[in-house]
Amino acid sequence: MRYAVEVERGLPFKGADFAAQVQRVLNDPRSWGHGGRMRFQRVSSGPVRFKVALSSPALTDRMCAPLITGGELSCRSGLRSVINARRWGLGAATYGRDLVTYREYVINHEVGHALGHGHLQCPGRGRLAPTMVQQTKSLQGCRPNPWPFPGG
Repeated sequence: MRYAVEVERGLPFKGADFAAQVQRVLNDPRSWGHGGRMRFQRVSSGPVRFKVALSSPALTDRMCAPLITGGELSCRSGLRSVINARRWGLGAATYGRDLVTYREYVINHEVGHALGHGHLQCPGRGRLAPTMVQQTKSLQGCRPNPWPFPGG
């Protein structure tokens, strides 16, 4: 599945590092490809199924409208899975200090929308949250989980 990465200029993150992390996460056996059933290929030109964009809170707000992100949330808009740079840099209270795992989650969640997946609810207190739970907002009693197929 062909996709592109876009990084807004002026952000305090290296575009190559962000792109590498997106590629690593999407092709992890626990991600949407689920052990090779689907492969993700980052391209710089030509047709793509979706784009993953790292954007400032202000640009995220504009790109995600009419959804109100309040400078805090990420979203899916058109071809773009928009990752809010504030969240990329700070994570979310639901993940505590575990920024690496939160970043895996936000990539998988927003790309999940690009693949046609909608939001889900926590299946039960203490269980792993499905990736499509809005874990940035609340875990709804579940435990944090960045992976669509956590068992690999």
